[in-house]
Amino acid sequence: MTLASLSPQAALPSPSTAVWQLGPVPIRAYALCIIAGIVLACWVTERRLRQRGVAPGAVLDIAVWAVPAGIIGARIYHVITSPEKYFGAGGEPMKAFAIWEGGLGIWGAVAGGAVGAWIAARQLGIPFGVVADALAPGLPLAQAVGRLGNWFNNELFGARTTLPWGLEIHRMDPDNPGHALRDDAGQPILEPGLYQPTFLYELLWNLGVVALVFLLDRRLKLGRGRAFALYVMGYTAGRFWIELMRTDEANQILGVRLNVWTAALVFLGGLIYFVRVRGPQEFLIPIGATPTPTPPPASDLSQVDLSERETPTRTAAPEGYRVVSEEQYAAWQETGVVPAEPAGDEAAGPGTGEPGIDEPGTGEPRTGEPRTDDTVVGSTSTDDDPADDSSADRADVAGARPADRADAAGVRPADRDS
Repeated sequence: MTLASLSPQAALPSPSTAVWQLGPVPIRAYALCIIAGIVLACWVTERRLRQRGVAPGAVLDIAVWAVPAGIIGARIYHVITSPEKYFGAGGEPMKAFAIWEGGLGIWGAVAGGAVGAWIAARQLGIPFGVVADALAPGLPLAQAVGRLGNWFNNELFGARTTLPWGLEIHRMDPDNPGHALRDDAGQPILEPGLYQPTFLYELLWNLGVVALVFLLDRRLKLGRGRAFALYVMGYTAGRFWIELMRTDEANQILGVRLNVWTAALVFLGGLIYFVRVRGPQEFLIPIGATPTPTPPPASDLSQVDLSERETPTRTAAPEGYRVVSEEQYAAWQETGVVPAEPAGDEAAGPGTGEPGIDEPGTGEPRTGEPRTDDTVVGSTSTDDDPADDSSADRADVAGARPADRADAAGVRPADRDS
C-alpha cells in the first residue's frame, strides 16, 4: 500500500441545491444562468452592431423578438424530439408547456431566435446578415454561461471516469425538484463513482468558439452572415464529440443519439454557406436620424440658451439604413458627409435594377433606379415655370424629408433586402 492509495481521489463537486425559495417564488439556478447568458450576448451584440453603424439600443428591439422566439423554438424542438414524455403511454400533454421543469433544445433555440431576429431586423431596416454576424460571438458566450445551470441541476454528465476532474453527482429528489436526496444524518447522497463533466467540456469549447469568431472575424473581415456560419461550424464540431460522451436518456437513430445526427447536418449546412457565400462586411449609415445639435456660439455668454443645456437632445430612431463599404463608413464618421453614389447605369445591379445593395465581392454599393417622382418639396416652381430643372431637383433634395432625400439619391432603406 502506498501513500497515494491512501489519499482521496480528486473530484469536481456538484451543488446539492438548484432552487431557492424567495417567499412563495422559486429562484432557479438554471434560469439565472440563462438570463445572465442572454444579458452577456446582448452586450456583445450591441457593441458589434454599433461598430457597424447601427443606432444605440437596437439590440433591445431585436431581443424583444429573438429571446421569446428562441425559448419557444427550444421548447418545440424538445417536445418534438421527445414526444413520448408528453404524448406517449402515461404521458401528460399539458406538461409540454411546463418549461420551468426543464427541457430546452439548443437547435430549436437558435432556429426560433433567428426567426425573431429576422422579424426585428426587417422592422428596423437592418440587413439580417449584419445582425447575425454581430450575434456570432455573443451566442456561444451565452451558451457557455447557460451550461453552468446544468452543473447546478446535476445533469448532462457522461460515463464513469477516474480522471482527476471527474464529477461528483448527487442523487436528486424526484419529489422535491432542485434538491438532492439526503440520508438519515441530513447529508446529500452521492451517486457512486465519478463522471465525465460533459457540460464543462461544452462550456470550455464554447469559450474557444467565442475566441475563434473574434479572431477570424477581425482578420478576415467576415460579412454576409459568414461570421455566424463560422460559429455554427465551431459549435457543432464540438457538440458532435461531446454528445457521443453523454449517457443521459435520448432518442436514437440507427443506434446514434439524435443530437449527433443534428450536429453533423447543421455543420454541413454552415460549411456550405461559409464556402459559397462571398462579400465584404456591410456597414450602415442611418437614414432619417436626428442631426447632431449645433453648439451654442461662444462670442457672448448672454446669448447662450440655458434651456438647451438643461434639456438633453434625444436622437430619434433612424427610418432605415444605407449599406456602404468600410471605407465609406470611415469617411462618413470622420466628415459627417454621406458619400455620393455613382449615377446612371452603373448604379443598378447587373440586370436587376435593385438599388441599395452592395455589389458582391467589391464592397461598393449599387445605387438605385432614377427617381421618377417629379414632385418638388420646398420649391415655388410649377409646371408653368420649368425654367431650371436642375435647381428644382436640388430644392427637392434639400427640402424633402430624410427618407425622400434618400430616394432622390437612389437609396432606399436596407430593410427591403434584409
